[in-house]
Amino acid sequence: QVQLVESGGGLVQPGGSLTLSCAASGSIFSTYSTGWYRQAPGKQREMVAVITSVGSGTYTHYADSVKGRFTISRDNAKNTVYLQMNTLKPEDTAVYYCKAVANTGDYWGQGTQVTVSS
Repeated sequence: QVQLVESGGGLVQPGGSLTLSCAASGSIFSTYSTGWYRQAPGKQREMVAVITSVGSGTYTHYADSVKGRFTISRDNAKNTVYLQMNTLKPEDTAVYYCKAVANTGDYWGQGTQVTVSS
């Protein structure tokens, strides 16, 4: 089992920045990858960014809509994954979820609201 807790959401003006955090606990050694997903009202949940470790390498993948603006990173000592969001746009408004893929299944956090509005 893996438990995930997101934090860092809030209200920000267009062009602003936010950093989301996803703290993991439990069987984190079994985690293959961790990612951020978002769901806006009336829309399907979509992938935002994923970070994966394969051997000694770390790989990241981003949705086209956030490339160059968002950065996913991980602090293994703190068992935490971050999403640095810059140059935020109103269309980034959504509930952001953290997801961990482990050998025991997929795990989701409870979500954190991000609202981009003037």
